[in-house]
Amino acid sequence: MIMKKILLSIAMMAVSLTSFAQYSSGGFSLEKENMYYGVRIGLNIASLSGDFDLGTKVGMNLAGVIGLRVSNAAPVFLESGLYYTEGGAKKDGLTQSYNCLEIPLLIKYGFKAGDNFAILPYIGPTFAMALKTSTSYKEGKTSVSTDLLEVNKPNMGFKIGCGAEYNNLYLEAGYRFGITDIAKDNPTGHANAFYVNFGLNF
Repeated sequence: MIMKKILLSIAMMAVSLTSFAQYSSGGFSLEKENMYYGVRIGLNIASLSGDFDLGTKVGMNLAGVIGLRVSNAAPVFLESGLYYTEGGAKKDGLTQSYNCLEIPLLIKYGFKAGDNFAILPYIGPTFAMALKTSTSYKEGKTSVSTDLLEVNKPNMGFKIGCGAEYNNLYLEAGYRFGITDIAKDNPTGHANAFYVNFGLNF
């Protein structure tokens, strides 16, 4: 809870810089080599695939990112950063939390769609370490812990998505496929999520 408040405060301070943002072509230029920084905040619709018959669990994403152009011949960017993501699954009062710190390594390709507008599809692996792994069942006002899933904290996934940037404003949507099995024993489980993030690039 404390970490969530700290990360939320950092994101709010970064968003407050909007009025000082310089309105250049997408916050970075597709025509020249450079580096950019960004902040992200958004919605995470998480699930566990495998042997679990559970629904989705809604949480938030908070992140700081850094990107670098890696080719002079084409607008190809390498982006990484540090994400706090709330994942897991939920159904009929049963909640499996799997909240992580996540470091993606994404390859982006920029398409200029106007003077101040760019489209950036991306793909790449992501590496995560769970901070909170708990299982609880709530019936009425009573909440109890269960031993539904004993999880591995480190895990790996794969992200695919697309971003759109207008001036310094950035919006993206994508999907995270869990690759590693997060369950220590049977049944098996993979951490997946559909996400939508909004942010700024500087």
